[in-house]
Amino acid sequence: MDRSVTEEHYVAAMVLSGVGDAVGYKRGEWEFNKSGPSIHKELQKLGGLKNIKVQLPEWPVSDDTVLHLATAEGLATGKTDEELLHEVAARYVEGMRDMEDRAPGFTTVNSVSQLRPGEEGGYRVPYNPRGAGCGAAMRSMCIGLRYPKPEQLSSLVAVAVETGRMTHNHPTGFLGSVASAVFTAYAVQRRPITTWGLGLINEACPIARKFVQDRGFAVEETERDWSYFCDKWQWYLDQRGISNGEGPVIWPSTYGPAERDEVYHSFSLSGWAGACGHDAPMIALDALLGAGSDWEELMSRAAFHGGDSDSTAVIACCCWGVLHGFQGVPKGNYCNVEYRHRLELCAKQLYTLSQQ
Repeated sequence: MDRSVTEEHYVAAMVLSGVGDAVGYKRGEWEFNKSGPSIHKELQKLGGLKNIKVQLPEWPVSDDTVLHLATAEGLATGKTDEELLHEVAARYVEGMRDMEDRAPGFTTVNSVSQLRPGEEGGYRVPYNPRGAGCGAAMRSMCIGLRYPKPEQLSSLVAVAVETGRMTHNHPTGFLGSVASAVFTAYAVQRRPITTWGLGLINEACPIARKFVQDRGFAVEETERDWSYFCDKWQWYLDQRGISNGEGPVIWPSTYGPAERDEVYHSFSLSGWAGACGHDAPMIALDALLGAGSDWEELMSRAAFHGGDSDSTAVIACCCWGVLHGFQGVPKGNYCNVEYRHRLELCAKQLYTLSQQ
């Protein structure tokens, strides 16, 4: 773990993930708005990002943060192995009681209703050929905060796969969980962002594949549907000129809100950019690569587009918080975000655990 990463970076990661979610969601108005340019126009009418005071009742967090907190608070107990998985499953069940006006996805709702925490194998649901959505990716960043060291990669992957497939038991779904977790760990390690995608497909995904095989659960179906995630990621790295982990990053000659909508659409499986396990972290990474330390630029790319904007922003903002803390973020954007106290508390607990 890099010495320059402090408890404050962990707090910023968790709190700003909630901010990205609340702003990208905008009570469903922006999450379900298919036009990035129209979101940017609305943003201007509000006086820009600097002018937004992220607080209730106007800016609640969505299901993304409720379930990210469920994962984080489960990890913060310090439990491991099966005990941890039952703990997280129980918190997902509990989290579903807090979904009014938060727009949870159908796959997540349906899967959590099948979880039986405490019973043998009760943290598992059947394989789902339609379980490729981003519901696992959007709640797994904290796993990288818990297991941030390079030598903890197999623990990170094991927890990301098993908690991911509690709702999204399909490789495109649960590998999204691995991506969000591993990117957050790479942020803690201060690895160059141009290397993150390569690390995902060359380091983390092979460990995930072997883990699934060794566990012996839904192996055949998982193998059948495995290749899409890694193939699409390889395609993305080729597009950006970073398939060797080095830059310079290749960007489209014009890459404003309208162009980004088109490009993000090309990342997608379903036609709704960022709605799947592979492309929610992909858009988050794209935003991080393009924004550097500029908070407004990060949000412009990760939160204000015509796709699943809260899910892409929740991932991007968590990683950005690890890298930059609260530097350059207007206080009004984060000081009263819903569940701030819980986000801060589990960030501190995860920081303590990561130091051991």
